[in-house]
Amino acid sequence: MTVLAEIAGVPAAAVASPASTAEVADVVRGAARDGLALVARGAGTRQGWALPPQRLDLILEMGGVSGLVEHAAGDLVAVVRAGTPLRDVQEALRPVGQQLALDEPLPGSTVGGTVAVNASGPRRMLYGTVRDLLIGVTVVRADGVVARAGGKVVKNVAGYDLGKLVAGSYGTLGVITECAFRLHPLPAAARFVSAPADGPDEAGRAVAAVLGSQIVPSALEIDMAEGGRLTVAALVEGVPAGVDRRAADLEKLLGDGAVQGETPPPGWGAYPWAPGDVGIKLTCALSRVPYLLTAAGVTAQLHDVPLRVRGSAGTGVLHAGLPSGTDPGVVAGVVSDLRAATRAGAGHCVVVTAPPAVRARIDVWGHVDGLDLMRRVKDQFDPAGTLAPGRFVGGI
Repeated sequence: MTVLAEIAGVPAAAVASPASTAEVADVVRGAARDGLALVARGAGTRQGWALPPQRLDLILEMGGVSGLVEHAAGDLVAVVRAGTPLRDVQEALRPVGQQLALDEPLPGSTVGGTVAVNASGPRRMLYGTVRDLLIGVTVVRADGVVARAGGKVVKNVAGYDLGKLVAGSYGTLGVITECAFRLHPLPAAARFVSAPADGPDEAGRAVAAVLGSQIVPSALEIDMAEGGRLTVAALVEGVPAGVDRRAADLEKLLGDGAVQGETPPPGWGAYPWAPGDVGIKLTCALSRVPYLLTAAGVTAQLHDVPLRVRGSAGTGVLHAGLPSGTDPGVVAGVVSDLRAATRAGAGHCVVVTAPPAVRARIDVWGHVDGLDLMRRVKDQFDPAGTLAPGRFVGGI
């Protein structure tokens, strides 16, 4: 045990560093017995996300629960411990020409943390989200009991709902210790094609043209810089000849100013905020992406703030960022306007990270359908509030 550690500004009395699922279970069982509240931490890249824990006695450092447990290359499946950095997983799979098709918006992110917040990047458009790629999971429950669900083959769906349940639960339902993932072959070639767009409507037309074509990009991104400057970018992957042809077709669809290259354009896959800034997740129906971009531009002008928006035009999942020094009252106004825009676009607006003064001023989650059901699920999994109490929506 060591001392002097914190999660989102809340200090903990001690830190435990288990090296296996069994040791995690021992620590959690002891915490439950003694009435202690704990939060699991991997690389700590997203510990400022969501809400601070309402109480915290113990931090569970998961860095020692790491490594590749099993790689069934013939089945395109790998079992990985939760504390393993995503980058290490890719390096282990690369020699056999395979990949875990999850992007890494925050360098150093671990498998467990990525699953816990359900973080997916640009390639979610083709390969799916964390929930789509996760086919099995090992979780330590709040009472210290080890639960396993799913399997190690893609077609085995027994217990798969537990994986979907813990993905995106911010560690409030169980401590993830191992994950079984569906893998994909590494593409032989990849090409990025990007082009400026003269306003949201033109960007929307370009996105619709790509989606309606036979190109099938792996990702289709949009980037709105300060001042409303827009860029549409796409990634195509596959065999070299096919990639060349599809990249050429993309250039024609994206129009004047389109350029292609083997390296991603600036900001590709990264969140449009820095540590300490305000980070916002925006979702909407695909057809409403141009409307949401227009609303974001109007909101930035109305509140006189440098709002940056970036994300997947191919899935309707965008992110927005504001500088850390933005007045909390102004942030509250921006969030209110963006929530109105996302509701009109059949989506949601969540403040995923913000300075304490901003979190104290706004409801970071906003309205969430099914909150009563989510509370009942929490009560079933963790009735004593041992795991990350208060971190999730509605104080769960």
